[in-house]
Formats: sequence, C-alpha cells, structure tokens
Amino acid sequence: MDRTRFLVRVSAIYALIGAFIGSHMAGAGGYEFRAVHAHILVVGWLSLFSFAIYYKVFPIPKKSVLATTQVWTAFIGSIGLTAGMWLYYVKPFGDMNTFNLIFFIVGGSILMLSFIVFAIMTFVQGNYISEDN
Repeated sequence: MDRTRFLVRVSAIYALIGAFIGSHMAGAGGYEFRAVHAHILVVGWLSLFSFAIYYKVFPIPKKSVLATTQVWTAFIGSIGLTAGMWLYYVKPFGDMNTFNLIFFIVGGSILMLSFIVFAIMTFVQGNYISEDN
C-alpha cells in the first residue's frame, strides 16, 4: 500500500465533503453542522494530509508496523469520529443517543490512538527524520 497516495486521496474526499457542508451552511443560513464541518476539515482533510506529507518527506520503512497501525487507525478513527459526531449532533435516525455516543467515543478513541502511535513513531523512527535525508 502506498501510504502517501492513500492518505492524500482520503483527505481530498474529506476536503470535498467539508467544502460541500460549508457551502450548504452558507446557502441555507443555518449552522447546525458547524462542529461536524470543522472536524471533517481539521481531522479528515488537514490531519490526514499532514500524515501523507510526513510519509512522503521522511523515508519511514514500508514494513513499519507502527506506520501501518498509524495509517489505519487514522483512517478508521477519522471516519468514526466525524460520522459519530454527525450522528450525535444531527440525530438523523431519531433518538439513538446511546449508540450515537458510543460511535462518537469509539471513533474519537481510535483517532487518539493514531495520534499517540504517530508521536511514538517520531521517536522510534527518529533516525529517518532528518534534514540530511
């Protein structure tokens, strides 16, 4: 799997969704989706794109278990957090508060794990992170 290509493509999809939601809010004059919109852009577009640039700039080994874990938890966590947030705040399927909250919390926890793994990886793979590469 090409980590950079995967993360850039997923971040581009988040950018489109975030821009669409922002356009919808501006056109409708309602800001019910502002938290979801902000998280889609920051977590989905900005964070995933930043991770993609990290993997492009620094020669992290392709077989790195930490990198693979980080990429997949970032992908799954960003979907879980933003979808869970949408379910929790918008309630499109009625009063399913417990399910929505659990979805939101699990997604956010997986995303947090991704950031923790990323922080650990910057130290474990530190010899690959240099201006001299």
